Amino acid sequence: MYTPKFTKPRVLSVSQLNFYIKSLLENDSGLQTVFVEGEISNLSDRYSSGHMYFSLKDQKAVISAVMFSGNARRLVFAPKNGMKIICRGRVSLYEPGGRYQIIIEDMQPQGVGALALAFEQLKQRLSEKGLFDARFKKPIPKLPKRIGVITSPSGAAVQDIKNILTRRFPNITIILCPVLVQGDFAPEQMIDAIQKLNRFSLCDVIIIGRGGGSMEDLWAFNSEELAYAVFNSKIPVISAVGHETDFTICDFVSDLRAPTPSAAAELAVPDLAQIKRYLKNMNRRLQTSGKAITDREKNMLTAKSARVKYDINTTIAGIYESKLRTGNAKLKAASLNLMNTCDKRLLLIKSKLEANNPQNLMSRGLAVIKKDGKTVTSSIALQKDDRIIIHFADGDVSAVITGD
Repeated sequence: MYTPKFTKPRVLSVSQLNFYIKSLLENDSGLQTVFVEGEISNLSDRYSSGHMYFSLKDQKAVISAVMFSGNARRLVFAPKNGMKIICRGRVSLYEPGGRYQIIIEDMQPQGVGALALAFEQLKQRLSEKGLFDARFKKPIPKLPKRIGVITSPSGAAVQDIKNILTRRFPNITIILCPVLVQGDFAPEQMIDAIQKLNRFSLCDVIIIGRGGGSMEDLWAFNSEELAYAVFNSKIPVISAVGHETDFTICDFVSDLRAPTPSAAAELAVPDLAQIKRYLKNMNRRLQTSGKAITDREKNMLTAKSARVKYDINTTIAGIYESKLRTGNAKLKAASLNLMNTCDKRLLLIKSKLEANNPQNLMSRGLAVIKKDGKTVTSSIALQKDDRIIIHFADGDVSAVITGD
């Protein structure tokens, strides 16, 4: 008789069961790389860890999803609730909660290019923060001495920039900062170049750019970190990325956008030949104007000089005429005074002369005695028998001295 054996069933803990199921899921090669499309909901991306947790759903079902920080940082767009995406990942189980989930490694918007969406999202975010405002744009110097060029050293853009700069302004100094302009490391190198040019004040203007390409090729110039480096640059920045129809975030945040690298070089420096022609024309106009002004001033000065000379002569003549009249009056007065004085002195002398005139004295009874033709003034001069002549007023008388 057969007696069946009954084995005691293995009892698993919840943790063991979840671990077992997780192992089954993760060891299934068909679940290691899956592509799933769905709509994002219940998005939580505000964790300090940088991880993103959300649900991925369609009309009939939902699955939990997580994207860890390392992969989330590489996204070129910002996921939002309600956004339909296509994601690539692997299926696993979250053991503590017993919840199976998809661990997403990459995703992109469904129906809209991820790069185009990321570009519009970043453009809107930076615009709202004021990075594109005209009030923050720095003027480009009119006559820069040194131009910093941040671009690939092997591209056609650098040669175009050099040729145009040296042709338009031969004495310009070009400081080339060779960088990658494409790929994951390009933004970091361009940011470092901008910061070094600013830190050491190496130039007056910065040209940053490259030749044209696809949106993917130009994507390094849509870096948010690069946008802030351009915005914070104390040196004016001219962005020259791609061709005329290409636009990047760097174009919007820069102080001046050039449609091409060649156009950036033309905007960075003036045309020296044109300046020389302008200065020559201005010099000719200044000479003509200067001569006209000189002639006009000369004529005015001549007229003023004639008027001043006439005024001076008139003034001097008037002064001397006045002085002459005053002098003549003083001379006339002095002459009259002198004549009066002379007349008085003449009268006095005449009076004295008349008083001492011998004729007048003799008319009053005086006589003049002369001996041998000489006037006798003393009796001692006479002796007995001397002959004398006595002169009277009315005649002469001869006489002989008869006594002592």
